[in-house]
Amino acid sequence: MQEIDRTRFAPLKNDLILRASRGETVERPPCWIMRQAGRYLPEYHKVKAGRDFFETCHDAETASEITIQPVRRYAGLLDAAIIFSDILVIPQAMGMRVEMLEGKGPHFPEPLRSIDQLDNVLNYEVNVLKELEWAFKAITMTRIKLEGQVPLFGFCGGPWTLLVYMTEGGGSRLFNHAKRWINLYPVQSHKLLQKITDVAVEFLSQQVVAGCQILQVFESWGSELSSADFDEFSLPYLKQIAARVPERLKELGITEDVPMTVFAKGSWYALDKLCSAGYNTVSLDWLWDPAKAVRINNGRVNLQGNLDPGVMYGTKENLTRKVEAMIKGFGGGKKHYIVNLGHGTHPGMDPDMIRFFLEECHRIGSM
Repeated sequence: MQEIDRTRFAPLKNDLILRASRGETVERPPCWIMRQAGRYLPEYHKVKAGRDFFETCHDAETASEITIQPVRRYAGLLDAAIIFSDILVIPQAMGMRVEMLEGKGPHFPEPLRSIDQLDNVLNYEVNVLKELEWAFKAITMTRIKLEGQVPLFGFCGGPWTLLVYMTEGGGSRLFNHAKRWINLYPVQSHKLLQKITDVAVEFLSQQVVAGCQILQVFESWGSELSSADFDEFSLPYLKQIAARVPERLKELGITEDVPMTVFAKGSWYALDKLCSAGYNTVSLDWLWDPAKAVRINNGRVNLQGNLDPGVMYGTKENLTRKVEAMIKGFGGGKKHYIVNLGHGTHPGMDPDMIRFFLEECHRIGSM
């Protein structure tokens, strides 16, 4: 068990996103952005100093600094920080080698292409505290450095999404290897998904022990499943995570309520099911009409999102119009709503447009 001196964690000065996540009526919708720490910020490149991506993640001091950079730059405008890391650390902990290729993204030199590899390559007895110790160090350091300014998000990848990367060997257009697995080897696919889920539950829980106050699960490739396949190969494992993390936290002595969010990108057919999957918040991509999502949700959980990140490339007048429509569509933002983008920031975005976006969200959301 991690030995964390929680007395070093300062009291929260801004708990807006926690109150909103628990379904309380708030003075304005909380704001944060997926990938708010990273490549679009010049200070990120300065502190990364040309190092490999995962080398940067594994350096607790550097990861902590990168996490805090947007909170510092947009002081008073962001209502949460999210630890600088990556969803692919779970496959790494399970024994797979992952590289981050400049300009290309993640690459697995030896992806899973045969069922023999399930037992010959993967580690099923993952010591999460040992394999991901660097992540917990970065979280604890960041929580202390934040001095209670905003809550700290922890996260992991959704099981289906991680299976995709582990079988495809990286990003994909056809997803033929992942589809081959679930259609040719469904039993073995479920075995793999279950093990990923087990590791994800422990990883998320230990992130909370280390200092995280809110969690998000990124099912980034949900859009590549049919509705029926989503019900079989994604939803049951997402539900497991939502149910088992609170139970594990109790075992670890964590008594406070830790809100959880799920983001299944492109899974438009699954919104009704996701709203009943056990999460506090369901994050939406930009394909959704906010008002329609609100009707489907019917007040069960909070919704998060969902501005198209590409709006940042337009004019300020256009951005204001889109933000007004979004917040109005989600019912004005005083309850059951958290502002975010419909996906993450892009490397070439102007940090000043991000600032304007956040300022407009505050202004419009406070009306």
